[in-house]
Amino acid sequence: MSIIKKIETHIFHAAPKTNWIFISVTDSNGVQAWGEASLNGWEPILKSTVDYFATDWIGLSLDQAQQQLHASPRLPGGLVVNTVISAVAQAVSTLQSAHQNITACQVLGKKNRSIVPLYANINRATTLRTPEGFVQTARRAKALGFTRFKAAPFDGLMPHLCHTDEGKKRIAHGIDCMLALRDALGPDALLMVDCHWRFDESHAIATLKNLQPAKLYWFECPIGETYANWNATRRIRSIANDQGVLLAAAESQMGIESFQNVFDEKLLDVVMPDIKYCGGPWEMLQIAERAQDSGVKFSPHNPSGPICTWHSLQVSAVAPQCDMLEIQFEESDDYDLLQTGAQLIFKEGAFLVPDAPALMPKIDMQLLNSKPYQKVPPGVETLLNR
Repeated sequence: MSIIKKIETHIFHAAPKTNWIFISVTDSNGVQAWGEASLNGWEPILKSTVDYFATDWIGLSLDQAQQQLHASPRLPGGLVVNTVISAVAQAVSTLQSAHQNITACQVLGKKNRSIVPLYANINRATTLRTPEGFVQTARRAKALGFTRFKAAPFDGLMPHLCHTDEGKKRIAHGIDCMLALRDALGPDALLMVDCHWRFDESHAIATLKNLQPAKLYWFECPIGETYANWNATRRIRSIANDQGVLLAAAESQMGIESFQNVFDEKLLDVVMPDIKYCGGPWEMLQIAERAQDSGVKFSPHNPSGPICTWHSLQVSAVAPQCDMLEIQFEESDDYDLLQTGAQLIFKEGAFLVPDAPALMPKIDMQLLNSKPYQKVPPGVETLLNR
């Protein structure tokens, strides 16, 4: 029987505003597996949390660890603790596939698809934050075979600024960027906008209406995902649906019970669980199954490093339905270099699901150690979802 012997935290400075955080789990047979816990601005606290919980998890069998690693919004430590749990669960799933000599997705269940469509998140690759800058990035992605694109052009907007002259300028600028993308990409491309919870209700609705010519596929995270905003979220969803647009959100929700509230309250058309926060592979699969039962689309949130992509792909392959998987486009040149084990095959805007048993992602330790932790600002998700 294999038991957990070591749990370690590794931080990689991927880009000026981004650190990728990885957690390695080594078992009693000397096999090392990886999970991802990236949460910008919270790296020292994440590392302390790993060190704190490692004493509880070391010595557990893989089956015991799987049974104990569950996310919940009620856990002390909130998103940070659930991120650590999610990353360790990712690594445990990989160790199980290695010891059972089965594919990574077989640990979760029966594979339902061999190809998972992707959409390119072009936001962080766009350093020129103008309509022309977004178009340039989108055209590079399109040239590689992407047909689905997402941008987040409302930089600096905050809910309390929406009524001000500054806020109105930022909103108008974001709308111009999305309209330019539609013109450049043509009518057949799927186009999504991520609002990062920067709006109040009235300005979210006004912006949605002003974006009608962009023919959006979905309108993402317009307002904070708090209980106080549930009624406003339903109103925004109704108006979006009247325009033929889906409402997407829930990337920072933790555990199946949080998502069950989303389904029961009929808040969204698309849920976007993030394998780094929602509880890991098994919990994400449960969320996908509940989404199917509730008539809600499942589209994993995946804007970070290669380990998160690997694990998100496995769940996407097994889930009863998967609309598409996010991929961070061109944020870091190290994305394809850092992960040295399981290489994913990209074809016509999609990933092929690997079939090799016991295939594991690995990290180039020399590259990892060459770019150590640097302080970066916290992500907007921890500022506007309180």
